[in-house]
Amino acid sequence: MRHTKHTPMLLVIIALFSCNTNAVEPQYASEGIAIPAATADEPLIDQFSTKKALEYLEQGTTAWQAKRKCVACHTNGTYIQLRPALTPILGKPNAANHEFLVNEITKFKRAPTTSLLQGIKPTQIAYMAQGMAEWDLHVNGKLTADTIAALDLMLSVQSDDGSWGNIDCWPPFESSSYQGATVAALALGTAPGFLEEMNADQQTQVAKLKKYLQTQPAPHDYGKVLLLWANTRMDGLIDKAVQQEIVTMILGHQNEDGGWAMRNFGTPDTWGGGSRSEKLKAEKEVTNPPSDGHQTGLAIMVLRDAGIPADHPQIQKGIVWIKANQRTSGRWWTRSLNKDTRHFITYSGTFYPIMALHKCGELK
Repeated sequence: MRHTKHTPMLLVIIALFSCNTNAVEPQYASEGIAIPAATADEPLIDQFSTKKALEYLEQGTTAWQAKRKCVACHTNGTYIQLRPALTPILGKPNAANHEFLVNEITKFKRAPTTSLLQGIKPTQIAYMAQGMAEWDLHVNGKLTADTIAALDLMLSVQSDDGSWGNIDCWPPFESSSYQGATVAALALGTAPGFLEEMNADQQTQVAKLKKYLQTQPAPHDYGKVLLLWANTRMDGLIDKAVQQEIVTMILGHQNEDGGWAMRNFGTPDTWGGGSRSEKLKAEKEVTNPPSDGHQTGLAIMVLRDAGIPADHPQIQKGIVWIKANQRTSGRWWTRSLNKDTRHFITYSGTFYPIMALHKCGELK
């Protein structure tokens, strides 16, 4: 009888323990690496630390590649987009990341074209091509055969409408063909001299890409930020008036505390084609979302690339927010638009603030 009496309590304890174990599962883990779970209540760091942020970013991409062995937009896809630009102050990125990228592209080149047109693969290839282009621009200093091959592969999977195929269920990255098209534009505009050396067929494809981005409405304000970013690499995508409209929109979304909130750049029904609407509408802070690392870093990064001076009062206010909101793990908090589990968005939500600081001369 005693056993029967205490069984319900024992089950409760086991259930609580199981939930607790799940909650502390590392965000990234591989041999020798275990990055703690990302949570909203992670304590703030005592003093801003570039070193801690970079440790998080390097370990995150290393763990992802070791365990998943693929390029994901939210983690190592972001790393290959951004890390080469930090070469002047941090030195070259780990060559293993570039080798992994070259090997992935080689593997994709061997696959049937029909399979490369499926799902997220066209956008995934665009990320890889941009990573190669960034490496050439910031590390090699010239266009290489490997990067040309990556860009050729990317152009071979362009959709008929000029965009790049994507899935729409994991915003903000794996969210639309529009987003994929902006990454392709970044890749083409970054590769040293590639646009000047294209053949006639490639020129036609780039013209289709430009027409798509000039005529297809952005799915939300977040998409407009990506369009402005792409325009900073591929000049002429949008005219000066549209550029100014987007700059004004970004500045207008700044929160009173100096940061920006990703959720202010789209409605629940527009993220991922509405696939996350129910989750987003149920969030307690749906009408007043807090500032996050992802959008604050992205806003400042793109504004700087668009020519807004670092001493602009709103940018300076954003820099203050970044330095005051780093967590003890080295990352900045950003809540996932998708599931409240791993919150992989904190990876870009850390890289973007670091790039914002770099573009404002705040990294030494």
